Amino acid sequence: MTRRRLLGLAALVAALLVATAAVVTTRLVADRPAAPSAGPSTTPPASPTPAPTTASPTPPPGADLKGPLNLLLVGVDTRVSIPGWEPHADAVLLLHVPAGLDRAYLFSLPRDLVVDIPAYPKARYPGGRTKLTHAMSYGSRVPGDKANPSTAQGYELLRATVSRYTGLRIDAGAVITFGGFDKLVDTLGGVDLYVDQRVASRHRRPDGTMRTLSGGGYIGPQMVYEKGTRHLTGWQALDYARQRYTAGGDYTRQRHQQQLLRALARKIVDEGTARDPQRVEQVVAALGRTLVYAGGGRQLIDFAYALGGVPADRLTLVVLPGAGVSSGGAYRGEQLKPLGRDFLTALRGGRVDAFLTAHPSLRVKN
Repeated sequence: MTRRRLLGLAALVAALLVATAAVVTTRLVADRPAAPSAGPSTTPPASPTPAPTTASPTPPPGADLKGPLNLLLVGVDTRVSIPGWEPHADAVLLLHVPAGLDRAYLFSLPRDLVVDIPAYPKARYPGGRTKLTHAMSYGSRVPGDKANPSTAQGYELLRATVSRYTGLRIDAGAVITFGGFDKLVDTLGGVDLYVDQRVASRHRRPDGTMRTLSGGGYIGPQMVYEKGTRHLTGWQALDYARQRYTAGGDYTRQRHQQQLLRALARKIVDEGTARDPQRVEQVVAALGRTLVYAGGGRQLIDFAYALGGVPADRLTLVVLPGAGVSSGGAYRGEQLKPLGRDFLTALRGGRVDAFLTAHPSLRVKN
């Protein structure tokens, strides 16, 4: 298995920035001792007959991971400048790899999806029915320490909530903060992305500074992302991926986030970033503590090796249609339409390929 192929999927395994996994995994792979060369040796053997051995070759990490596998990728808004701010799950994505581990599907769940969040005694949360994004917030609460919410703990409750809603076992996952995402893109030298519709930023000015927040909302000049292929810096990529006040709302934002992840993965593979130890270290240093990995007792390298046979071009982006939910005339959140729920049923039943063939509108093309 070549490092290029291994990276192709590792870049799709870890965080909201799957690309992060590629970097971390490649560093781990590079630290492993090289296998003995099978070519001719310049040093004659001490004996014409090699000594017998009973030692068995050590299986590679993750050799026992057979699939199907499901990985939860989360992007969070931590507002680190505000003491005690609880992390919110602003992007919730699932990477599904069927049995055979030769292809993968990436889809999003709306952050405002109305779900049943189970009780979580560790955070003293009794359970309730509310928006999916709140699972991260409620789970992050540390009794007796309001100033230091736990992102890892929040992920644990979010994982349980997503698993209950989708009916899928979550094998591993990762959380990355917005600051970490910004740094990742800049350290990689930016990313080239096809902007599929004109998007006006709600938060940023054209020079990257924040717009002024007044009582009626944000005011001042807006950064605008025009349709076409664009080179985005870290703050631009993050800003573009966060915009949901556009035609299509949060469902358009989900599509843009998926497209951005795929563009980052392709950049890492195409430019050979992970084969350059110095560049790998730069990316890891830039991320610092902005990435939280949760593998259920398995190391990230286990999944990278197990999924190394999935080429980047066999990642299918899927959009699940949804609609708003109201109660008494007031907006409560989002729900998946029957077609979106049927996709989850097909996924659980191992019939995803046939389902997408029958419903090609669910595939994201760009």
